[in-house]
Amino acid sequence: MSARNEPRKQHRRVPSGRAEVRTLGIDIGGTGLKASVLDSSGRMVVERVRVSTPDPCPPKTLLDALAELAASLPAFDRISVGFPGVVRDGRVITAPHFPTKPWRDYPLEFAIAERFDRPVRLLNDAEVQALGIVTGNGLEVVLTLGTGIGSAVLRDGWLAPHLELAQHPLLAGKTYKEYVGKEALNRHGSKKWNMRVLEMIGVVESLFHYDVLYLGGGNVHHLEVELPRNVRTASNDTGITGGIYLWDEGVWESIRGSHKCWTRPRAPTVTEPASKSSRPANTQH
Repeated sequence: MSARNEPRKQHRRVPSGRAEVRTLGIDIGGTGLKASVLDSSGRMVVERVRVSTPDPCPPKTLLDALAELAASLPAFDRISVGFPGVVRDGRVITAPHFPTKPWRDYPLEFAIAERFDRPVRLLNDAEVQALGIVTGNGLEVVLTLGTGIGSAVLRDGWLAPHLELAQHPLLAGKTYKEYVGKEALNRHGSKKWNMRVLEMIGVVESLFHYDVLYLGGGNVHHLEVELPRNVRTASNDTGITGGIYLWDEGVWESIRGSHKCWTRPRAPTVTEPASKSSRPANTQH
């Protein structure tokens, strides 16, 4: 069986003779910080914990909040993090929900590794959630309905280059975030917001002609309308459990090439030559 057709579960196994490796999965949101500890199969070993995202939230404040959040959880060996913005090679490029200046080019992956003394892998939060949702068949799009709108696009389980769809114009001169984000829900109410979500789905379908569109995020429980047959909802917990796939080496190499996760001894200014993986592993369930 080729690597591309190999079921994703094959990459989750812990080598025989080793104790189970546990992963702290962190989902950073504009409104809430959520975390749990995952076993080697990606299942939560305890119920997730949640605290409100500090406001304002510069880097040190976030690190303090994450340390406090993790203190109530069981021991873990490594960390997966989803962040709401553009991240590249462990650094934050954009952080639309947080103060802009202190987050610009901030080495968050390294900073978390240094704080917890554990290896860390960091990715956009919607993409982490998408890895936990998709089947790996055809063109799949994931949109997360939260404070803003997260987005991820995958073809046969391969992540496409990240798009900040939330910042793109949608309808009536408003961006996706402005049209169907949390503020729009609060301002216009559930009924009108639901109609707007349907309008968004129509635009996204004409844009991608996807096989399946998944809707996740904290506001998905406000959906009260009948969705098109190829649109499905997904648990918000996949923002945590999807983090297990960042430790699938095939998946990670497809995202970061030869770049490794940050570990404590490594300085954030050190870089390695990038090489492209010829074929990332399929992320099929």
